[in-house]
Amino acid sequence: MLSAMVALRRLWRKVVVYAFLVVSFIAPLVLFLSVPAAENSPFHEKKNFGNNGSGILNGFSPGHTSIAMQLNSMEQEVSDDLQLKGVIYKDDNLKNVQIKYNQNVTTSGVTNDSSSRHSGNGDNQPNHVPNSAGGEDKKQKSSDKKTGVLTIRKPPSRSSTAKIWEMEDQLVMAKAYVHFSSSNSNTHLVRELKLRIKEIDRVLSHANKDSDLFTSDLQKMKNMEATLSKARKAYPECSTMASKLRAQLFNAKEQLRAQQNQASYLVRLTGRTFPRGFHCLSMRLTTEYFELHPNLRKLPNSHNFDKPDLYHYAIFSDNVLACSVVVKSTVNSSLEPEKIVFHVVTDSFNFPAMLMWFLLNPPGKATIQIQSLDDFVFLPTGFNSMFMQSAKADPRYTSPLNHLRFYLPEVFPSLNKILLLDHDVVVQRDLPELWNLDMKGNVNGAVEMCKDNVSSHKLEMLVNVSDPAFANSFDGKACLWAFGMNIFDLQEWRRRGLTATYHKLNEIGSRHLWKAGSLPLGQLLFYNHTVTLDKRWHVFGLGSDLRVGVTEIEKAAVIHYDGNMKPWLDTAITKYKGYWTRFLDYSNPYLRQCNIHG
Repeated sequence: MLSAMVALRRLWRKVVVYAFLVVSFIAPLVLFLSVPAAENSPFHEKKNFGNNGSGILNGFSPGHTSIAMQLNSMEQEVSDDLQLKGVIYKDDNLKNVQIKYNQNVTTSGVTNDSSSRHSGNGDNQPNHVPNSAGGEDKKQKSSDKKTGVLTIRKPPSRSSTAKIWEMEDQLVMAKAYVHFSSSNSNTHLVRELKLRIKEIDRVLSHANKDSDLFTSDLQKMKNMEATLSKARKAYPECSTMASKLRAQLFNAKEQLRAQQNQASYLVRLTGRTFPRGFHCLSMRLTTEYFELHPNLRKLPNSHNFDKPDLYHYAIFSDNVLACSVVVKSTVNSSLEPEKIVFHVVTDSFNFPAMLMWFLLNPPGKATIQIQSLDDFVFLPTGFNSMFMQSAKADPRYTSPLNHLRFYLPEVFPSLNKILLLDHDVVVQRDLPELWNLDMKGNVNGAVEMCKDNVSSHKLEMLVNVSDPAFANSFDGKACLWAFGMNIFDLQEWRRRGLTATYHKLNEIGSRHLWKAGSLPLGQLLFYNHTVTLDKRWHVFGLGSDLRVGVTEIEKAAVIHYDGNMKPWLDTAITKYKGYWTRFLDYSNPYLRQCNIHG
């Protein structure tokens, strides 16, 4: 009986041992079969087992966890420039892209493949690291879908640079606080400011747009703002300093504006003044005039002055040499110079010199008349000085000769048409066609100034057309026309009473509705009374514009040195000067004595 019991116990012990052996063999097999077939990649997809949410990595020891983190780091350090092929798994809930590489990586552990991501702070840390206690991220789902072949993931592109600009502003402010801080100021705050400056400098060294910024960069921007807030409280006197700087800046701008106005005035003054040789010439001619017997001071062919069937030219000038070029170039270009009559009007000071020059240098077969401004009794009282008050800052507008053009019907009461030439023009072609031009009932024939629709050549640039006096009468977008060569129908002028209109406009001008000078007045007076001429009749800009082409100049009937760089000045545009100087005889004894040369 005892032996039977011993035998039974031994049998039971064997059964238990065999049972444990069977369990130890079957259990791993069951566990292995319950796991899905692994991919070729050493980085396995994360799966959930059972209802408790435990995963395959949850049973790892802390040592295994560190191995997983190392693998994640290895994956993250792969350069974006490498063109790696593989498959990507897209999580439906987290919208995260997970990469499975085709490369064989030898490792002793398995890691979570979702951990290789660039974190928002710019540091190379995985987004998900399983902890040693086995707690898994509950937001990660197990059903992943294969979506295609791997492409390198790039950060979203944004063209905005608002945050970059904000950082630059912060940098300027921080440096200003450091600069204005006194020696006994809060040293801790100064050190903090300098630290923030270095941080922002580092960020701006690698970021050119907002999309280049990491989360850590944005945090540094917030830190800088907090430090600047402390600085504002610690240095309230910086507000006073800012006010002082603004005042200094305003004063500097005012001084600059004054200097610019002064420079502009001097440039215009230079364009208006004459070289010393011109004054010498005027004095010598005046002396010769008064030494001349009165009977010899008369110009020939005075009977032609009032003949309306001749070609009459008007030149209002106080420059002897300039007038001589206009007269000589016109005569040389004419096929019938005997039909030409020049009417030169000057002031009383230059009258003797002007008359003496043309007595000594008559214009060939053409007729010339020299008149003094003081001889016109129809002009208003104080005409010679009335423009000094309205435009004393600009010498171009102070001369009454510029306003005399608005009295042409009174200056030449017996004439029907007249061609007005400025003294800074050169005539290159015969001009009788202008007297036969169909004016279409207009008073003025002129070339328009607009080129390529330039806004500075519009009426609104000269006149305040928004004023009620002009709002319903003038179009501010109307193109300006050029003074310098204008054909006037004096009969039509008289019929429309434009001289009286000029007086009314001159009174309105006292309210400062336009810039000083005769140009705005002329634009208003002949508005809707001007016929446009072909641009080849009058090419202007030779005294101000370097872009005027040689072909355009040579085809022009009249070329005009409008601007401050007159051809008789040292400031003249060299490439245009020859068209003017070729009509001067520098061997003339008066020019030689006054050292006037080309």
